[in-house]
Amino acid sequence: MRPFKKILIANRGEIALRILRACQAMDIRTVAVHSTVDRNLKHVGMADESVCIGPAAAAQSYLNIPGIIAAMEVTDAEAVHPGYGFLAENADFAERVEESGFTFIGPRAETIRLMGDKVSAINAMRQAGVPCVPGSNGPLNDDPARTRRLADEIGFPVLVKAAAGGGGRGMRVVDKAEDLTRAVTLTRQEAQAAFGDATVYMEKFLTNPRHVEIQVLADQHGNVVHLGERDCSMQRRHQKVIEEAPAPGISEAQREKIGKICVDACRRIGYLGAGTFEFLFENDEFYFIEMNTRIQVEHPVTECVTGLDLIRAQIMAAAGLPLPFAQDDVRIHGHAIECRINAEDPESFMPRPGTVEAFHAPGGPGIRVDSHVYDGYQVPPNYDSMIGKLIAHGEDRETAMARMRVALDEMVLRGLVTNIPVHQRLLRDSGFIQGGTNIHYLEKLLKGMG
Repeated sequence: MRPFKKILIANRGEIALRILRACQAMDIRTVAVHSTVDRNLKHVGMADESVCIGPAAAAQSYLNIPGIIAAMEVTDAEAVHPGYGFLAENADFAERVEESGFTFIGPRAETIRLMGDKVSAINAMRQAGVPCVPGSNGPLNDDPARTRRLADEIGFPVLVKAAAGGGGRGMRVVDKAEDLTRAVTLTRQEAQAAFGDATVYMEKFLTNPRHVEIQVLADQHGNVVHLGERDCSMQRRHQKVIEEAPAPGISEAQREKIGKICVDACRRIGYLGAGTFEFLFENDEFYFIEMNTRIQVEHPVTECVTGLDLIRAQIMAAAGLPLPFAQDDVRIHGHAIECRINAEDPESFMPRPGTVEAFHAPGGPGIRVDSHVYDGYQVPPNYDSMIGKLIAHGEDRETAMARMRVALDEMVLRGLVTNIPVHQRLLRDSGFIQGGTNIHYLEKLLKGMG
């Protein structure tokens, strides 16, 4: 039985193609919406129907809620998959979709709102028994003396963060008390400009943490499972560069303990679909920082080690079907690594849009390439610079790394400047090979390379 007859894909690039492939495998018809510059995207040509919803600017196309709902109406789509980015974590969009009589493939709007505000998310997780970073336990007000007292109680260094922040924006590290008031003011201004919400809060700045996250799935019948953890510590300016599963050095007992905590928290907040609990991990302790109420860019590494299709699971859950497996059925097999391939300068990391003169995808055992590019494809300057994901899976971490090195050397993207050289260096770096590096490692490494 098909859970839906037709799904509209409200995204672009590799994730839109990934969703389309899942729909095709489930015999679900597809509608691709696209901007004027994206009419030649691979998934647009492969979809059963396509609708242009606006010009290149995302605000007038992929963020155009009335346009997307109108496209659902004229094509008789039953549900919409938002992918990641754009409207994926927009509670107003999810609400409008449901009010219009369609299904939003993701959590309920109230859940997105709860977890989208970092202050309310942390409070909800504290109540659910999830370990959190010591902090202000709420927003900062306009009283500098109160803020100073809170900072002294937490202990310097502290991190001032925007409640509505994301993607590494809206946060400042404060090392000493005399810099605190200015940091709060600047972060408020940045938060208002970037997110339309000046609310900020404060938490302890951990000096040597790793970034470890737990993948969960939940249906409408109270069934919740976790699919183990991913390590996303290899970051630059809070943007993930390489992800892997499972996380090096995390024991089975630690995985089961934090996994159960996340599962229980999902039940408490009535979670639905796929989601990710993000933690800082330091001195064998997990500290919750946020929850992503959508599919993650790095979901393929979890698919590789579990053998499960997370997009399919999202669609089934949204349709009201029960999860077809229980926690005891989930097994971790081997190790997987994902490299994000971006059209950007490998030294400055500035986006470098251009035309793909020739594309050759690597292959071999355990290699997966999620990319929408092809010979002649023009990478536009209007969107994120990621043009694909290269994933390597092996029976252990060493095998996965060896396969990734070969795949990176084999991959050809002629005509584009990409960050492949960065990945090639990292896969041969002694710190990465050893595993368990912290979130500051890559920044320090790149400074040393400069």
